[in-house]
Amino acid sequence: MTDPRFAHPDDIRSRFSAAMSAMYRTEVPAYGTLMQIVSDVNDGVLAANAGLKADLENTDQLARISEERHGAIRLGTPAELSTMRRLFAVMGMAPVGYYDLTEAGVPVHSTAFRPVGEAALRRNPFRVFTSLLRLDLIEDADLRDTAQTVLDARQIYTPRCLELIDLAEQNGGLTETEADEFVAEALETFRWHPEANVSADLYKQLHDAHRLIADVVSFRGPHINHLTPRTLDIDRVQDLMPEYGIAPKAVVEGPPRREHPILLRQTSFKALSEAVNFDGIPGSHTARFGEIEARGQALTPKGRALYDQLLTETRQKCLPAGDGSNADAYMTALQDTFAAFPDDLAAIREQGLGYFEWSLTGKGTAGQITETDPEALLAADYLRIDPIIYEDFLPVSAAGIFQSNLGDDSAQEFTASPNQQRFEADLGATVLNEFDHYQQIEDQSRIRCVTILTTGAAAAE
Repeated sequence: MTDPRFAHPDDIRSRFSAAMSAMYRTEVPAYGTLMQIVSDVNDGVLAANAGLKADLENTDQLARISEERHGAIRLGTPAELSTMRRLFAVMGMAPVGYYDLTEAGVPVHSTAFRPVGEAALRRNPFRVFTSLLRLDLIEDADLRDTAQTVLDARQIYTPRCLELIDLAEQNGGLTETEADEFVAEALETFRWHPEANVSADLYKQLHDAHRLIADVVSFRGPHINHLTPRTLDIDRVQDLMPEYGIAPKAVVEGPPRREHPILLRQTSFKALSEAVNFDGIPGSHTARFGEIEARGQALTPKGRALYDQLLTETRQKCLPAGDGSNADAYMTALQDTFAAFPDDLAAIREQGLGYFEWSLTGKGTAGQITETDPEALLAADYLRIDPIIYEDFLPVSAAGIFQSNLGDDSAQEFTASPNQQRFEADLGATVLNEFDHYQQIEDQSRIRCVTILTTGAAAAE
């Protein structure tokens, strides 16, 4: 139970998410336009599809759609990562999953900080995909040492932010006044600063190694590089962006459009070129963009393996070009290949490809049902099952977003080198395994429902 003296972590997270969105809308005006497009599209989808609206209401998804955001940041040192874990903990966000983006030639590994409980997700599902730069992968030893020196010299957190993190840990929370101050101080870490930490010459060397290395090393802090609202029709948003003067990516990343969406689909507008001051020398930097996501069902390891297999097969047939010249051919190949993934909830469940949450239908009287077999209770309409929404990210999709927005054709290539143990040591904690987490949600919801029907226990929850 939360101490009544303190602001609830969910409330702090909501305030921070709103403040971050307002700041990014000011820094990147096209993001505000994107938000309006998404809002209009979502309203249109709900107005035209009463069944979808009812399903979202039944699963407590409807209210959170308009508040849903994810952001992304890139950190430079283990100390920055460890402190970021503590900062997000104040907002009720935990590290979930390990992502090795070296598989796609991007020199980082990452986790996602997010709320994990059902109530917390309903309150505000804000997530931040957080990457740590792999300086050890830079081939040029002198450049690697120079980058390390630059990173070691910076402090990305304000002194008061660090004090408030300490205070929250010591006292078990923050008062309302302290929480408001924390949000304001924490926001400074994510703010864009047009003054570089390095000379124009060093920036070019870092940029030539990899654009992302230049993005992490060259600035005072890990400016938020994109924010992502959730849409109910990502293809419609993709089609509408050019009408509002926004150039979208060539293709939507992830699985194709389906009757029953799976995992995550995402698209974005291309990164902006922003003015930067390099010790008095004017220049520019390209890193920040706007992204949109559409979330579907969380997949089991078996389902994820099938997804990965089909995506690989698709890319072997047709690799999407960055200029969009073969976008139609790629989307056709994607659709054709993914015909092998059942687009029917019963088949998905029968084949063990996705996770489902159990809930009561309202039929029968709690505590007076003698049947204990959940399958029989499901067949008799005492229980219902709904797909569990995927709350995490896709390494391939994330890497695709990096590459298509930053353009790394001439950058150093990186060999896949996952190192979760090293990442967790730098983080100062283990990351939550998302497969175990989704399985636990499914199992606990089934047990809870059967218990309520047969014994009446927890009926008041």
